[in-house]
Amino acid sequence: MSSVGVARMLEDNRTNLAQEFSHQLGLPTIPNFAPIVFVVDEDISVRASLELFIRSEGWQPEMFASVQEFLDHPRPRLPNCLILAISHRGINGIEVQEQMARERAEMPIIIISADEDIPTTVQAMKAGAVDFLVKPCRHEFLLTAIRQSLERSRVLLDREMQLRDLRHRYSSLTPRERQVMALVVSGLLNKQVGGELGISELTVKAHRGQVMQKMKANSLADLVRMAARLQSARHAIHLA
Repeated sequence: MSSVGVARMLEDNRTNLAQEFSHQLGLPTIPNFAPIVFVVDEDISVRASLELFIRSEGWQPEMFASVQEFLDHPRPRLPNCLILAISHRGINGIEVQEQMARERAEMPIIIISADEDIPTTVQAMKAGAVDFLVKPCRHEFLLTAIRQSLERSRVLLDREMQLRDLRHRYSSLTPRERQVMALVVSGLLNKQVGGELGISELTVKAHRGQVMQKMKANSLADLVRMAARLQSARHAIHLA
């Protein structure tokens, strides 16, 4: 068996022991839909301690010894956050955080470090960390950071689901309906839209009615907000 396989087997055994210990302590059983707290730390004792702490709060703990091991893990569709350990004054640690922020932009990251200094803390926060804690972390501080991160994740996931639904509605429009929608939300009247497209006002009204129905818009203001969200999402993708 490879060294990676051995490490995974030992990690699985440790996880099973931790779960059994949690059961003996009377800690809550974690439902599959509970928020997930990921931990990346090469220190197995820290992972074991955090796993029990996270499980005791009713969340799902997922432990990783390396960043690559974490990045190979499928993205969850539940509220989640990441506790990432970095070394003191380690620019590589900040670079890793930046990489993870790029690849998992929707995931709030809590940085923990054995030491604290102002430049590292500032770099971590600029790179997207929601909090910076020093080991050993006081449980009340860590608990607050996790709760805030999971709430942020929930909001981001809700927005993502709403945007996905909005894109699905937009994709159901015909090319002509998309043209009509674009001109209508720009402020043109039906007659003006007809002039731009070379069709009758009556035809514009028919297309506009289909657009409102397919987009599930209750008013023109609704439709304008939907168009703005779609445009903003496209702009963000182009900037990425």
